[in-house]
Amino acid sequence: MEIEVGRGNTPAQSPFQRSGVPGVITAQSDQLLAMARRSSLWPLTFGLACCAIEMISTYMSHHDVDRFGIVTWPSPRQSDVMIVAGTVVKKMAEPIKLLYEQMPDPKWVIAMGSCATNGGPYYRSYSVVMGVDHLIPVDIYVPGCPPRPEALMDGFLKLQEKIQTDAREGKVG
Repeated sequence: MEIEVGRGNTPAQSPFQRSGVPGVITAQSDQLLAMARRSSLWPLTFGLACCAIEMISTYMSHHDVDRFGIVTWPSPRQSDVMIVAGTVVKKMAEPIKLLYEQMPDPKWVIAMGSCATNGGPYYRSYSVVMGVDHLIPVDIYVPGCPPRPEALMDGFLKLQEKIQTDAREGKVG
C-alpha cells in the first residue's frame, strides 16, 4: 500500500517579482492597488432585519474583523463595500440604489442572509424584493437565516480573494 504525502497549504501567488538587483522587487500597479484595497475595506452597513444583529456581532471583539483591515464606515461617500443584511422591502429599494450610486468606484456588494439573497421566507409577499440583486449588482452572497458572524467573515475573505483575482485578470473595479 502506497502512502500519499500531502503538500499542505499552498501559498497564494505573490504579486511581487524579484529583479536582478538585490533588495529590489517589482510588481504591477493594478496588483499593488488591489492588495491595498483588499486590506482596507470600509463597509457601509445596511442592516434591515435580524441579519443586522449578526452583522453587528461580527464587528465585536469576539470576532474582530479589524484584523482583516475591515472598519465600518457610516458614509457611502467613503465606503467601498455595501453589506445588505436582511429583508429588502420595496419601500427601501430607492434608498438602497441611492446609497449604492453615492459610493465611489470600485465598489462591491455583499448580500447577507436568505432575505437579502432571494426574499427568504417572505418571497411571496407583495412588499418584498426577491433579492437585492434585482436592484444593484451583488458580488458575494452569504447564505443563512440569519447567517452566523463566521459566515460573514468568510464572505469578507471571499471578497478579498475576488478583489485580488480580478486585479490579476485585469478586471479592476
